[in-house]
Amino acid sequence: MGLTNVTVTVTNLTKSKPGYEELFLVDTGAIHCLAPANELEKAGIEVEGRDTYELTNGEPLECNYGFARVSFMGSETVSQIIFGPENVEPILGVVALENVGIVVDPKTRSLKRMPAISLKYNSLHKS
Repeated sequence: MGLTNVTVTVTNLTKSKPGYEELFLVDTGAIHCLAPANELEKAGIEVEGRDTYELTNGEPLECNYGFARVSFMGSETVSQIIFGPENVEPILGVVALENVGIVVDPKTRSLKRMPAISLKYNSLHKS
C-alpha cells in the first residue's frame, strides 16, 4: 500500500508571518500534526506546552507543541502541531483531516472530501 502525501501550509494563528508549505505525509495513526521546529518558529508559531508522544517503535519522545492554522485541499482548520526535529518528515494528523471532513479511502489511499462533516449528534433540537 502506497503512502499518501498532500501539500499543506502551516501559519500562525494571526497569519502575521509567511507560512511553512511542504508535502506532508497523511498519517491516520497520528492524532496531531508534526513539522520541523525550525520551520514552525520561522512561521511564528509559538510553543504552548510540552508533552510526551509515542514513536512508531513504541519509544516515548518529549516535544514542544503549539497551535497553528493548517491549510490543505482548499480547507483550513486550527490544529495542535508538534515541534519535531529539524529533518523530520512533516505529518498531517487525523484531527486536522476530520476537522475539515476529509478521509483517506483505504483502497486507493486517496483523500476524499465527505459530503458533510458529521456531528454524530441525535438531535439539534431540545425537547
